[in-house]
Amino acid sequence: MQMNAQMADRSSAAELSELVISIGQRLLAAQATTAIPVIQEILHELREFFGVDHTCLRYTDHTIRASLMVAESPVRESVPDPDPMACVYFEGADEVFAQAEHSVVTVSVRPGDGSAKRYQEQVREVARLAWGEEAVAALTGASVLATPLVVGPRPVGFVSLTKFGDMVFTADEVEAMNAIASMLTQLKSRIEAEESLIYSTMHDDLTNLSNRRALIGHLEERLQTRQPGLIAFFLDVDRLKTINDFLGHDAGDRFIRVIAKRLKDHSEPRDMIARLGGDEFIIVPAQPMSFEIASKHAERLRKLVSARVSIGAEPVSRTVSIGVTMAEAGDTASDVMRRADQAMLAAKAAGGNEVAVFTDEMRKLHALRDDVEFHLGSAIQNDALTLHYQPEVDLRSGRILGVEALVRWQHPSRGLLLPESFVGTAESANLAGALNRWVVRRAAEQWVRWRDAGIIDDDFGMRVNVSPVQLVSVNFVDDVATIVSDVGIDPKALCIEITEHVLVQDLDRARVTLEALKHLGLKTAIDDFGTGYSSFTHLKQLEVDQLKIDRSFIQKRGRSPDDLAIVTSIVDLAESFDMSVVAEGLETQIGLETLLSVGCTRAQGRLLAPPTPVEDVTQVLADRVIDLGPR
Repeated sequence: MQMNAQMADRSSAAELSELVISIGQRLLAAQATTAIPVIQEILHELREFFGVDHTCLRYTDHTIRASLMVAESPVRESVPDPDPMACVYFEGADEVFAQAEHSVVTVSVRPGDGSAKRYQEQVREVARLAWGEEAVAALTGASVLATPLVVGPRPVGFVSLTKFGDMVFTADEVEAMNAIASMLTQLKSRIEAEESLIYSTMHDDLTNLSNRRALIGHLEERLQTRQPGLIAFFLDVDRLKTINDFLGHDAGDRFIRVIAKRLKDHSEPRDMIARLGGDEFIIVPAQPMSFEIASKHAERLRKLVSARVSIGAEPVSRTVSIGVTMAEAGDTASDVMRRADQAMLAAKAAGGNEVAVFTDEMRKLHALRDDVEFHLGSAIQNDALTLHYQPEVDLRSGRILGVEALVRWQHPSRGLLLPESFVGTAESANLAGALNRWVVRRAAEQWVRWRDAGIIDDDFGMRVNVSPVQLVSVNFVDDVATIVSDVGIDPKALCIEITEHVLVQDLDRARVTLEALKHLGLKTAIDDFGTGYSSFTHLKQLEVDQLKIDRSFIQKRGRSPDDLAIVTSIVDLAESFDMSVVAEGLETQIGLETLLSVGCTRAQGRLLAPPTPVEDVTQVLADRVIDLGPR
């Protein structure tokens, strides 16, 4: 009779419906960031509404076969460390937890329930910890209603109501708890979907490391604290393309995953490790570092990445170039990443497998590059560039055989810039085509002006160096043909010079371009010959008129036996292919005599004439002969 009276005093179906609707509205509005406080509030309301002593929500992790505490009410004031309730493994657990692993129906337990003896003993232990020995003495047991959260055929957790003492839950109450559990399940699924989406937008698909977006967010947050010693390491694997080319892109991906795992395993848990894509990584340690410590750490990273990796049956290894920078006052995330990238490029330019720390010299260099990239396009359009000309001379007579057109930029604030200051940037900024067209056209126009003024003859040569990037461009030959036609230069007077390195890198494309230029009637020369390791076989495949010996073999006064042997070999090689030879960088009289002694009769260099503006070189050309001094 007493139990029936208790049940009669309990809430009506209407009140239960209101409770379910109210909870549903709050759960529907909850998001990943607000879910736990909302759940905590709902558990507190359920405890008061049903008049129970404890409520909790737990999720099931089937991978480790355990039940994990999400929230509870009341929140325990004293929680032991480790907390035995935080993670309860199903293996060896009491009856209620054991059922919760697989049960998709409500589990109900009351005092005296012989099938839940271990659970009742644990309830008494919890009561003893919470209220003391007297409470345990008066405790007859506990009643629990554990309502599962179910996704498909599988339970993913449960919400429980626990009363110390005997309590019977009505059918309406069980139904209400089923509805609430269903809504908690929906919230769990929605939060997991949100977290999965957030994770995918903040992590790299291939390696599961953080991505660029996550890295920028992390850096911006760290920079706001203005903590000194924030270091960034920029890692770029050297020559990964070789693995992709010979073993396939799947092998390259496996290699990257191994490197990513190494970096993760050998870093602190709070370190930021991000993959920017391809073979580029950035590491931002959680702990501040000095440059000295950072340099040592970078060396450890370099050795770590360079260790061999087994890709199937193939043991492979790649070196890595690492750039190091430290955050400065007022930096943005982009500033830090850009400086780390610039330091890495310096390491790669040094041959790779190096560590480079960002310096003020790099700052000046890259400030120049940024300036060039921003202004070069308009300088080309506005005719703000200029050409200097360096004569090519017959070493036997001093007769000027031609000139080489060398581009210069009279920068409004930086003064006269040589090609090495802006040609590389032009190539990376897709301005090489416009720059080459400008140089070829202006050089051709100047040749025509000299010819029309009677200063030069039709056999006078005009040499133009072209960018390696342009040489393999599909429009290059057409651009040259248009200029020759527009300007009216004699095609055989125009010589296009290409560097030897281009031949080695893309022999097939170079051959096609050289044949097309030959068909137009132009002459061609291989510049910097002797440094690119092109072979006898290469020359046999190419229609080239001239070899230009690299200045590095000439500037040592002709006294190095090795250099002299190379120069002699080049002269002999050119003669066997019916090519002429020009030596670059002639600066000494002994160098001149040495060249003549090995049969090289044509040269350029400061001993003969430096590159000079058009007005000065025009005066030199009027005589058509340069005094070679006593011999």
